[in-house]
This record gives sequence, structure tokens and C-alpha cells, in this order.
Amino acid sequence: MAVLGPLLRARSSTTISSMASTIRAFSSCSTPNFGNDLKPPSLLAQKPLPLRHDPQDRTVQWVFLGCPGVGKGTYASRLCNLLSVPHIATGDLVREELSSSGPLASQLAEIVNQGKLVSDEIIINLLSKRLEAGEAKGEIGFILDGFPRTIRQAEILEGVMNIDLVINLKLREDALLVKCLGRRICSECGGNYNIASIDIKGENGSPGIYMAPLLPPPHCASKLITRSDDTEEVVKERLRVYKEMTQPVEEFYRSRGKLLEFDLPGGIPESWPKLLQALNLEHYDKKSAAA
Repeated sequence: MAVLGPLLRARSSTTISSMASTIRAFSSCSTPNFGNDLKPPSLLAQKPLPLRHDPQDRTVQWVFLGCPGVGKGTYASRLCNLLSVPHIATGDLVREELSSSGPLASQLAEIVNQGKLVSDEIIINLLSKRLEAGEAKGEIGFILDGFPRTIRQAEILEGVMNIDLVINLKLREDALLVKCLGRRICSECGGNYNIASIDIKGENGSPGIYMAPLLPPPHCASKLITRSDDTEEVVKERLRVYKEMTQPVEEFYRSRGKLLEFDLPGGIPESWPKLLQALNLEHYDKKSAAA
């Protein structure tokens, strides 16, 4: 895998609130079509400013793609901590809405429990509210996790901002299924753990993969629960829907030269250093560890 050059760049002065308003406006119209030979309206285009040398003056606008359960949240969150940008996960936004008494809660519960994708309109509404709330707190830049999931969402996003990079995490399906079924949540603190121990031997030239379990501390061990949608039937349906709806999004960004394919070689200890290497960010991690 080729090592990428520096990807952090300064953003133009377009505000997140105006961007969120534009996203909502786009979502209420017919699906835009920005084919390979067409460009989005010039009003919405953002021109990146010259690269600055001080990391504190840079920000990122990145997207994480990958099958449900592959680890997008884990690696996106780590990168956000490293680069000091917010991690915006649409799955978290949906779960927050589910736990509320809002008007969407019952509708979302039915969709999630059946393993279906939440509609563009609902996701865009939740994302727009999150972006506006973040700007009110002074947030700059972001890493999106779980959005876009459809071509329509990708076209809307492409029309209102300049996404620097799209990181596509990949994991072989047999390992992914075991990993999803091993997920557990502490009912008291909300911590995420995984009891699965994955050890798949390599064969026919394909490398094996080992992922150690992520076990809870003793005080959480007796409080673990399984997500209601983490059943084998629902997980397999989520993977099927993902392939049908989201894999075309990979080609959308691949054709624009923005897609980085990253095959997870194992668990966090094996994968994290290699991901930083692929992003040319090893020096950031070293600086962070020394701070």
C-alpha cells in the first residue's frame, strides 16, 4: 500500500452552520447528479488554502467507510484524538435518538432491529443538527463515521464541502461476523468490549488473522449486555444491505482519487501502527506519546 503524502490542509471560511443548512436544502430536493464529467455548483465548492506547517493550524475533513462492525468507530476515534478534531458517528447519533423520547425513536427502533439502513432524510437531519451543535462549541474539522452510506448522500456531501480523504476499512467476512457477534456493552458505564477471540489460519495464499478479545475490567464483567441488533440474522442482513447500498460509494470516491483501501491485518496492536504508516502520521503519534 502506497504511503500517502501530507493530507492535512486548512479549510476555507465557509461555516459549518451554513454547510448544514445547505445539506438540508440538498436533501429536500431531487437527487443531485454530479457525474464524473460534471462539477457541483460553484456556489458550494470550497477551495483548499495552502498547506500550513503548524499542525495546530490544520484540520481535516475525512470520511471512514467499512462494513458494520469492522471497527470504524475505534480507529476514527483514535485518529480524532490524535489530530484534535471531532469524531461524528452517525451510528451514535441514531442511538442517541433511540434512547430519547423524540418523535423518531419508535421509527428508528423498527428500522435498526430489522438490520435496515436508516433513510437519507433521517440521517441528514441528525447530522445537520450535530454539525450546528459542534460549531456552537467552536469545533473545526471532523472525521465522519457512517456517512455517506449511499450514492445520494455522497453526492450531497461532495456538493457542499471538500472531503480530503476517504478511508475504507476492510476485514474478511468470516472474521467480521464473529467480531460482530462478540460485541458487548457495559450496561452501567456504556463501555464497548468484545469477547470474541478470532484466530483464522491462512490458506491458499491468503494471510491468516488474529484478533484478541477486548475484555472488560472486573467491575464491568458482570454488567455486559448484547446489542439487540447483534444477532447472526441481523448482522448478515446488515452486511448484505451494506454491499448493495454502500459499495458503490467506494467506487464514487475511488474514481475521484480520494479512497484509501486499508485491510485490517489483525486487532488494534497490529492494525493501528500500519494505519498511521499508510496515512503518513507516525510522527504525530510519536509526538502525542512524548507529550
